[in-house]
Amino acid sequence: MQPDQFNIRHLAAMAAVVDQGSVSLAARAVNLTQPAVTQGIAKLEAQLGVRLFDRQPGGMAALEAALRLKPRIDVALRLIGSNRVTAAQVRAFVALARAGSYAAAAAATGVAEPSLHRAVGDLGLAVGSRLVDRRGRGVMLTKAGVTLAQRLRLALTELRQGLEDLADLKGEEGGRILVGAMPLSRARLLPDAIARFRADFPQVHIAVHEGSHAELAGPLREGEIDMMIGALRDPAMASDLMQTPLFEDRPTILARRGHPLEQGWDAKALRRFPWILPPEGTPLRQLWRMMFAELGGDLPAVPIECGSVMTIRQLLVGGDYLTLLSYDQLALELEAGLLTDIGPAPGAISRTIGLTTRADWRPTRLQQQFMAAVKASAADMTS
Repeated sequence: MQPDQFNIRHLAAMAAVVDQGSVSLAARAVNLTQPAVTQGIAKLEAQLGVRLFDRQPGGMAALEAALRLKPRIDVALRLIGSNRVTAAQVRAFVALARAGSYAAAAAATGVAEPSLHRAVGDLGLAVGSRLVDRRGRGVMLTKAGVTLAQRLRLALTELRQGLEDLADLKGEEGGRILVGAMPLSRARLLPDAIARFRADFPQVHIAVHEGSHAELAGPLREGEIDMMIGALRDPAMASDLMQTPLFEDRPTILARRGHPLEQGWDAKALRRFPWILPPEGTPLRQLWRMMFAELGGDLPAVPIECGSVMTIRQLLVGGDYLTLLSYDQLALELEAGLLTDIGPAPGAISRTIGLTTRADWRPTRLQQQFMAAVKASAADMTS
């Protein structure tokens, strides 16, 4: 079952029954008839393949499955914002927000364009806001539309994790771990953590999304990835995110084998050669600036800005460039003799590597186990 297939009114009814302890009280709370609530609970149990309540003469006693699912449903309903919203409307609007046009959303979902138009229009009426403006052949989300799209994606994430909680309760190993991998984590830390985790949980699917912090922060905030691994940022810049340090990484100066500075260098020599660095604002670029502040004098030229380690590697091999990276990021090339480490960056130059998650995120048991594997791998790297 997919999280966008839930009947939202049935979810509201289930949550109300847990809170009220009876169908009659729950029916009044969600403005449904008692038969509608009873039928909704029965359909949910059939969809999920678990019993949610023990029917007793004095009311409805919530079973473990309902108690596990209830907090996820509460968050999802709060994010959706209205019991008048339907699952079809959620699917249509999330697809439109992702695709940028009704035609592309129709192709992605297999739903006819008129049906998507109608669903998005009805959603706007349900929430009382205009959600999209036409822009040529595409659409642009209004401010309210952008906010709602983010809330709906987070709601679907909560429901997906609820399904994974239930699968765990039933003893079914499965689910997905969605990891955002920043450059440093890809070479050693993340592969080692994945291997460690899969040794214990071979049936869990792991999806790795590569990107910079700027590219991954949005998907993390919208629930499209569970966590990011890489260099941490100033906490003041991301109050809605939680950062967990793993270790301190000390970058080193790298160049091609046979580079003129391989046998030694000073501050003046470092300024004679062009540098390849990630863009301004990244931790590594800031460390590079700190390094030259320690050395004194002007900054050298940076003719190439690049965050791709593969591209940097090829440029280093083919020219007299310098870069500042962690040894692990180019360990294979260094061990193969293609590149050389010409020396650690002078000064107290280091960056904190860690895990970044949403501040209000409640991980499933398997997500907790994966983070434990990441922490264990980080500990091995620094031991």
